[in-house]
Amino acid sequence: MLAVTRIRRNHNPMQINDPDIIAEARHVFDTYEDALMNNRTEVLDGIFWADPSTIRFGITEILYGIEAIRAFRSSVKAYAKRVQKKVHITSFGQDFACTHLEYQRLDTGLIGRETKIMVRLPDIGWRVVSAHVSLLASHDPGRT
Repeated sequence: MLAVTRIRRNHNPMQINDPDIIAEARHVFDTYEDALMNNRTEVLDGIFWADPSTIRFGITEILYGIEAIRAFRSSVKAYAKRVQKKVHITSFGQDFACTHLEYQRLDTGLIGRETKIMVRLPDIGWRVVSAHVSLLASHDPGRT
């Protein structure tokens, strides 16, 4: 069961897309991309929140918790090279951001999508708490 923490809200409106927060999230995003393309597992692991609540849904895997994510990463010899097509980042307040990447894999030409939910955690800094990676199918057989 998850612990619930109640936070008292002040009456200041939440700032969406603060340029400083977008820049911080972009720095984490760029660090992750560099580590991914250079297979620097320790950097990739460090960007994810080291907690059982962290989730990563990949192209071929469903991973609940940091230990499952670390086990997966240790099994990867190299990640498919990709080219970024579009990056979209949205921030909500000072401590929450979503990054969205549309990319193209160089080996197959397939289009991929990647979403990361990032939170600035007290005494830790920015960490990915949830990630989802998928490849775009040529068609959706369940859609009419």
